[in-house]
Amino acid sequence: MRACRICRDHPLGARLPHEPRPVFQVSRTATICVAGQAPGTRVHASGRPFTDPSGDRLRAWMGVDSATFYDERRLAIVPMGFCFPGQDSRGADLPPRKECPPAWRARLIAELPAIRLVLAVGAYAQGWHLGPLAGRSLTETVGAWREIAEATDPVVVPLPHPSWRNNAWLRRNPWFEAELLP
Repeated sequence: MRACRICRDHPLGARLPHEPRPVFQVSRTATICVAGQAPGTRVHASGRPFTDPSGDRLRAWMGVDSATFYDERRLAIVPMGFCFPGQDSRGADLPPRKECPPAWRARLIAELPAIRLVLAVGAYAQGWHLGPLAGRSLTETVGAWREIAEATDPVVVPLPHPSWRNNAWLRRNPWFEAELLP
């Protein structure tokens, strides 16, 4: 998977603005899967998932330290798009590349037999992992976390993306930190 170049060699839409650098963390023994969106600029540079403020916030939400988070024997990190997709004209990260999920997602998830909990981070991961259980909005989906957790196996818990761009959402939805986080 680290050699994947589908977004460069067979792009759907605009070409990737840089050389692909797939970033993920997997192990057949991992029991938790963080299903994210796509690497950002810092993660693209480091080659390690969530090495940015979003990762700091996500680890705080999970109540784990870096050593636990990066222990691939315990925790898989599988974004919807392996590579940093680039930025739009305003400097915001583009959505995950469309080539990635159909090419590898189901196959890769099937190689993680010990997963008991999926943290579906952001709307793209929620759409893929929840299908018809995903709501019409992030708020609707995350708000139904109890019902979703009870209806899924492995258990899926939807989370907003931990980016600073969601600070306003977090302020408008204080129930998220009060009820859902450990």
